Amino acid sequence: MATILVVDDEMGIRALLSEILTDEGHTIELAENAAQARATRERLRPDLVLLDIWMPDVDGITLLKEWGSSGLLTMPVIMMSGHGTIDTAVEATKYGAIAFLEKPITLQKLLRAVEQSLARTPANKAPAAAPTTMMAAPQPLLGGGNAEMMTVESAMTGGMGLPVLPVDLGPQAEQSFDLDRPLREARDAFEKSYFEFHLARENGSMTRVAEKTGLERTHLYRKLKQLGVDLSRNRRGGAA
Repeated sequence: MATILVVDDEMGIRALLSEILTDEGHTIELAENAAQARATRERLRPDLVLLDIWMPDVDGITLLKEWGSSGLLTMPVIMMSGHGTIDTAVEATKYGAIAFLEKPITLQKLLRAVEQSLARTPANKAPAAAPTTMMAAPQPLLGGGNAEMMTVESAMTGGMGLPVLPVDLGPQAEQSFDLDRPLREARDAFEKSYFEFHLARENGSMTRVAEKTGLERTHLYRKLKQLGVDLSRNRRGGAA
């Protein structure tokens, strides 16, 4: 398991990411601005950083450039933003970021991006030596007529996006249950299948499942853990 630094000025985002990643077994450190991020990075040398682009003091791109130019980019960095553009994504890649998560962040994409990033060896290179394989695809697209068809995430990953492999869609809308059992067991079995169905239907989006089921996101996540719902079913392509 890894030590992960989450940098975001929104307390709710920090709390949610911390809870999810802690449940996955990681050690989480939090920072709400660039100053705290600098101090924590120097003190702990995290294995991974989740870095928000828009922050009140110093934006994430500037901090990323700073780490890269001073030789401190020794860990993979995943950028996060709810207002990202393709130009911003390409710039972040140029300065060393290896992935991009668009807010609202789905559970599926969060866990997959973290798993893939931790599996990679950080480049620890200055901006000029950034990997060319990640930039080759975005450059012609941004200059051509199909640039508007490209997502921010695909720009960050060389036009490929995260790997999409066939996944188990979970239970069908109609199924049968064994009622010859204690009430608590029968209820838990129904609730587990209920949530698995909606997670598959919403492609792992905790936000949409929370809206559909009428539960607050943090409560929903705890409920899924309690029921033993396999949250990794939506990230099986992550190790490919």
